Amino acid sequence: MSKLYFRYAAMNAGKSTALLQVAHNYEERGLRVLLFTAAHDDRVGSGRVGSRLGLVRNASSFGLDTDFVHAHLLALAGGALACLLIDEAQFLNPKQVRQLHRLAHGHKLPVICWGLRSDFRGDAFAGAATLLTRGEQSDLLARDTALEMTRRGPHARLVEFAGVGHAPTFVADDQVDVVADFLLG
Repeated sequence: MSKLYFRYAAMNAGKSTALLQVAHNYEERGLRVLLFTAAHDDRVGSGRVGSRLGLVRNASSFGLDTDFVHAHLLALAGGALACLLIDEAQFLNPKQVRQLHRLAHGHKLPVICWGLRSDFRGDAFAGAATLLTRGEQSDLLARDTALEMTRRGPHARLVEFAGVGHAPTFVADDQVDVVADFLLG
């Protein structure tokens, strides 16, 4: 089953390097990936993902109005897509996060996002906060870590689903209600 992953870390922790490594690993096996980065991220040029190690490659840009629709992504990729990789995911909005979730669960497309969890004041970014929902059986985000994040982030809220892996499918009414309140509340 495909999942939506969020890999967060501090600035200068190697998030973009990790994204570029994952892209290389997929492509080395002959699989097609599509990279996105925030439209306003021009550290290594517009529409490019780069690491402080000097690795740079082209990427599509996303802004607040970008729709992550399956057919559009296939056209951008030029055919079958094995994985969607997103840098600077803290700039995703809640609607985009829901679209990425649909891609992972409805279209069986793995989506891996890298970004910051909070700004310099400790306030959660909208996209990062949305991505902090957790399945009780997650092997990616330990419960103790999630609880510590809610303690540190003044607007962080932990939404945990019993009997679920890392990314809940959000088809059960109780899951939909909790998440709708979280996103719209």
